[in-house]
Amino acid sequence: MTQAAQIPPQRCVHIKTTARLHMGFIDMHGGLGRRFGSVGLSLDKPVTSLTAELRADFSAKGACAQQVMECARNFARSAGLHGGAHFEVREAIPEHAGLGSGTQLALATGVAMARLYGLNMSPREIAALTARGARSGIGIGAFEQGGLLVDGGRGRNTRVPPIVARMEFPSQWRVLLIYDAHRQGVHGVQEVQAFDELPEFPAAQAAHIARLVLMQVLPAVAEQDLESFGCAISELQRIVGDYFAPAQGGERYISPMVADTMAWLEMQGVQCTGQSSWGPTGFAIVGGEAQSEQLLKDLERRGTRLQYEICCARNQGSIVEDSLVSGHETPMTG
Repeated sequence: MTQAAQIPPQRCVHIKTTARLHMGFIDMHGGLGRRFGSVGLSLDKPVTSLTAELRADFSAKGACAQQVMECARNFARSAGLHGGAHFEVREAIPEHAGLGSGTQLALATGVAMARLYGLNMSPREIAALTARGARSGIGIGAFEQGGLLVDGGRGRNTRVPPIVARMEFPSQWRVLLIYDAHRQGVHGVQEVQAFDELPEFPAAQAAHIARLVLMQVLPAVAEQDLESFGCAISELQRIVGDYFAPAQGGERYISPMVADTMAWLEMQGVQCTGQSSWGPTGFAIVGGEAQSEQLLKDLERRGTRLQYEICCARNQGSIVEDSLVSGHETPMTG
């Protein structure tokens, strides 16, 4: 009896990465030679979780399967790879909700491909290869290290905006996310058009935001002073939200229901509120678990169609793990 040939094991890569808040841009004027700059916060949920295995061609199943295959093909083309991978996406951050789903999915896919094919590439190199971080480096920073993040914007020779400040966010503070599943934030061609059509951002306001970030946001986190932190972030949100209002139907929030909820939260004494990126997701940051759970109960009693989630800051980067599975056809790197 002929003994069957054994199939050699192949590498399998598991990646779990999380959402982030984009709390606002610092300098959209750009008069000092750098534009944008961002303040952001890595969250412990919602998450994107995927598994990748070597294959001769590309395939995917689960949430965002088509987007994953597109990211993987683009990465393989840019990196000169010959071969594919099979992806299983178990969870995915909601798309176009202002939580950085596109960047996290692209980075998770690119890192998985790099691991499978033995490429020594950092997440920042992968971001540059996959054209992520066009305006903000917060998503890449969240993938790499988590925490409260400030990036330095784009200069003349910038490939990916550098993280210039990173701090541990207080573990006892809670973030309440307010979702409107019936709305989407500005994205794609519409986002590009919005930046092209908005008027020049006032230099004085950019200077004021920079002062808020350096002299109030960062020291408040260091001293765990939620009142000062909330006042600074809320003011930053008002300035940036009013600037982007023409691209959001003339309003600071793209979702009227989220706007109403933010106003209600402020009436309850919540000092840190805002919209993440282009929304529609709103956020409120409070001092502890008990306060966040009580607010959640009160919000649910209001009876709107909005959804809510309590989360914490994540002070670590993404999880990347390797394991072995039964082999398939072994593609080759180019």
